[in-house]
Amino acid sequence: MEPTGPADLIVTNGKIATLDASDRVAQALAIKGDRFQAVGRAEEIERLAGPETRRIDAGGKLVVPGLIDGHAHLDREGLKEILPSLSGCRSIADVLDRIREIAARTPKGEWIVTMPIGEPPFYQGVPENLAEARFPTRQELDTAAPDHPVYIRPIWGHWRNTLPLVSVANTLALERAGITRDTMPPAPSVEIGKDPLTGEPNGSLREFIYKPLVEKTLMRGIPRFTLDDRIAGLKRSMEVYNSLGTTSVFEGHGVAGEVFAAYQHLREEGPLPVRSQLMFSPAWLGVDAEAVRDLLVDWGRWLARRGLGDAYLRMAGIYTESDYSEENRLRALCGPYTGWAGFNFDSALPEDVMIEMMVEAARNGIRVGSFSPRILELYEQVHRRAKIDDQRWIIEHIGMFTADEIKRVRDLGLVLQSYSTKWIEQDGEALRVQLGEDRVGQVLPLRDLVDAGVHVSLATDNVPPSLFVPIGHAVSRLTEQGRVLGPDQKLSRMEALAAASREGAWLSFEEDEKGTIEPGKLADLAVLSEDLLEADEARIPGIVSDLTVTGGRVVFDRDAVG
Repeated sequence: MEPTGPADLIVTNGKIATLDASDRVAQALAIKGDRFQAVGRAEEIERLAGPETRRIDAGGKLVVPGLIDGHAHLDREGLKEILPSLSGCRSIADVLDRIREIAARTPKGEWIVTMPIGEPPFYQGVPENLAEARFPTRQELDTAAPDHPVYIRPIWGHWRNTLPLVSVANTLALERAGITRDTMPPAPSVEIGKDPLTGEPNGSLREFIYKPLVEKTLMRGIPRFTLDDRIAGLKRSMEVYNSLGTTSVFEGHGVAGEVFAAYQHLREEGPLPVRSQLMFSPAWLGVDAEAVRDLLVDWGRWLARRGLGDAYLRMAGIYTESDYSEENRLRALCGPYTGWAGFNFDSALPEDVMIEMMVEAARNGIRVGSFSPRILELYEQVHRRAKIDDQRWIIEHIGMFTADEIKRVRDLGLVLQSYSTKWIEQDGEALRVQLGEDRVGQVLPLRDLVDAGVHVSLATDNVPPSLFVPIGHAVSRLTEQGRVLGPDQKLSRMEALAAASREGAWLSFEEDEKGTIEPGKLADLAVLSEDLLEADEARIPGIVSDLTVTGGRVVFDRDAVG
């Protein structure tokens, strides 16, 4: 129902991309309460003004629906600011000076745990970014903090998508962890660095796997993120995402209980500035198919259909995967603590058990999301036993699709989440060599998917948190080396914008509530720093929001923050 009465807020002098069925561009809009009241010409909207109506002059800038991140990992962004940063260090001496500063304000004996060496968000070119082109040793860290256990964390591997991940511990940290010359690595993917002359640990811990394992095993004694850390981090994350025009996120990988608790705490304080639709990340107690099915039916019913919650915070559906690896089982030993992940590693199941669980989910209307290998084939197996084509099951982090696979995706009614930073920007040139020029159009074939009527939501994966980065990928298809990967798969700017807003609403069954600027829908919008529809392609990833509104409330104003 469209709100009536004088408007609470009017946005004038704008170029308003409504993303409605006709992609209409309007001049002004009115908001009443938490919903759009009217959209149209300036003189039409002005008639809705009353004595208490607030006005915002958009200054001729592009106004878009609030962006919806289809796979956000929102909670991670703020956590990056909880730990001391080593950003700006250009030599081992710089690193030691930074550690020395931290030690001076840290009581003796307490842990010093820092962010990785390098520059966020990708931490590229490490350790070559240091003058010595190597990591510090434990003995060098000892000189800066002899009375503190020191641990320089590794990156979350998907920030950079190159291996190895490297962390460094000083002597006291190795002693606290019980790491000696005789300590065995917890898995073949981990190497404990040794001095070539003495055989003693040199402090370097190398991982040839993208999700850190060392801090869940060898270094599991380091301080963990507390609930207060997660609450503060999540609050900061929302500020960052709002500053980039994002007003909603979908957490397809699922969230663990410790992350959900932080969301609940903030929701109790009032309306969230970033609407959050979460899938559940289970921690299965075992992998017996019958036990998994019974548990799902017992407590999983609340995950069915739209699940539980409201327009600001909702939990529905379940994440699963078939990566039942030794590394995942080792990481899960730290449960219920999940570290950077925010999801449970023991949500993974053997493939045969995973199929039985998904069949039971389908029968109970519980939506599933996954990006396991062969997931399309697995979903088809489930569909033959219990129909899923009207449940909008999800394939996340989509990579490559043939024409036949696109048809199969469409026929199952699947919804896709596109993670373009990895597939186009970071790995695009390697894929060009691997596949050949005639097949690179199968990498994130957005044009073919959209033309086939498949719903695709753009996503950041928090790498980095701006949706204008994947919007830029969808429009330009540019790799890190500045070459176009599969030009026939480009989207128009309006289509890319829709994939970052309207399609995100479809992802969460909220297409009647948000994702476009239309009367009666939730009043979420962003006034952009540059015109996405006209700006040079190279400038698209750098676009930010000058003003962001969620539910009729201004949640970010660049002029106010300076």
